[in-house]
Amino acid sequence: MQTGFTKEQLERLDKDLLIQLLLSQQQRLAEMDEKLQKILEQLADSNRRRFGRSTERMDIPGQMTFYNANGELIYLLNDAEAIVDQDAASEPEEVPAKKRPGKRKGKREEDLQGLPVIPVEHTMSEEDLQSAFGAEGWRRLPDEIYRRYHYVPSEIKVEEHHVAVYEGLASKTKLKAKHPSYLFRNSLASPSITAAVIDKKYDNALPLYRIEQDFKRRGINISRQDMAHWMINCSNQYLSLLYDYLHEKIYEYHVLQADETPVLVTKDGRDPGSKSYMWVYRTGASYLENPIVLYEYQKTRNASHPREFLKGFHGICITDGYQVYHTLEAEREDLRIAGCWAHARRRFDEAVKAMPKDQQKDSIAYLALRQIQSIFHEEKMLADLPAQERQKQRELLLRPKVEAYFAWAKQNIGKVLKNSKTWNGLNYSINQEKYLKVFLDDGEVPMDNNAAERTIRGFCIGKKNWVMIDTISGAKASAVLYSLVETAKANNLKPYEYFKYLLEQIPEHGEFEDNSYLEDLLPWSDKLPIECRQSK
Repeated sequence: MQTGFTKEQLERLDKDLLIQLLLSQQQRLAEMDEKLQKILEQLADSNRRRFGRSTERMDIPGQMTFYNANGELIYLLNDAEAIVDQDAASEPEEVPAKKRPGKRKGKREEDLQGLPVIPVEHTMSEEDLQSAFGAEGWRRLPDEIYRRYHYVPSEIKVEEHHVAVYEGLASKTKLKAKHPSYLFRNSLASPSITAAVIDKKYDNALPLYRIEQDFKRRGINISRQDMAHWMINCSNQYLSLLYDYLHEKIYEYHVLQADETPVLVTKDGRDPGSKSYMWVYRTGASYLENPIVLYEYQKTRNASHPREFLKGFHGICITDGYQVYHTLEAEREDLRIAGCWAHARRRFDEAVKAMPKDQQKDSIAYLALRQIQSIFHEEKMLADLPAQERQKQRELLLRPKVEAYFAWAKQNIGKVLKNSKTWNGLNYSINQEKYLKVFLDDGEVPMDNNAAERTIRGFCIGKKNWVMIDTISGAKASAVLYSLVETAKANNLKPYEYFKYLLEQIPEHGEFEDNSYLEDLLPWSDKLPIECRQSK
């Protein structure tokens, strides 16, 4: 098979054939160059992910100018380095070393506030004082006082409940003294030990086998199988009641945020390695009071799951651009989907970091990144405003910048290599334009979906430790428990104390009673014991 031409063969070819051959070779070289650039970009991005910093923060000050599609000046921002002078050499500035800040006055008192104090007296005996001072006598001055933390490792004891039983002499009627309800009859599980397992696994991300080992070191044998049964049974019998109550409550909010992450469930009736998903829904980040976080386990990632979960919700839901949410919006008139600017920014951040440093500031990805950063900067200045005033300021200050960014993106997408990271970033922004603009119309809608991503992070950290969930029952129980743990933390509660209280109170009400008592158990209820709350 001939792979090339000799000099003599080329000399015998006519002019038209030579031109066709040259054009063909140019096209092949261009295609190879595109592939090589993509491979180098992917390699650089892979190395950055393995060895580089993960922050997306840009710390370069300066002034920046943007124009609309007609070439008209839109705005100036403090961002000069984004417009690079091609002929100017940039010299690094000398940055003075930062002084280490001193301790803030009163910080120690704040740190110790709320902690119980155990006075420990250190005195001298009468004999020692007589020996030291003799006939001159002595008097006691004000004590010298110093404080130290005193740590007591957790200890486990066995409660042996003796319930008095009485019988009528004539009627033989039997009567028992009042006592706490059982969590599970004939089980050693108590509210305190069960709450401890929940706290260790679902808040501190410890897998059950490590909790089992920790208990063994303390002289108690509780198998991971027993703990798994406790978690599932507590969820099914008691805590799912509060979960469902919170699910109804979340419909009362105007803005929600949603995200999802894959999880492996080994015994779900499918082929090994099949992906399941843990979905998360939370109240909007602008709602600082009474936040709610709810997880939901599902086998798949299709639209039927958010369709069912959000069926009673009327308002705006912020997502990362996943198409199923857009499908729901098309089906309903009372649901609107907002996009995430952090996802739009992230693509350009990855593109810039995959480039050699000397090429970064000349790139379209860098200019896109600076524009989005300036919009975030302006939005940050509005954070403390009421929602209505924030919306007015967004219309005045941010809408021109947003419109200019999309006009610029449409002009420049044809200037970059197709399917490169920069092209993907521009294409994402253009396709998501409708959703990325929603925040401009409503002051309660955040610019990004970061709150949902932060919420799901606890689950992802745990997932790295325990890798997979064994059964569907375990996955559903995990969804309930993670929901209540994250909601408790969002409301500044101590998860252990809160779960201990829940497991003491819910069994007392029985399975078929009116659930209105759950109102007093909500994470923001003023009826909760003070020990459930974190010190402010």
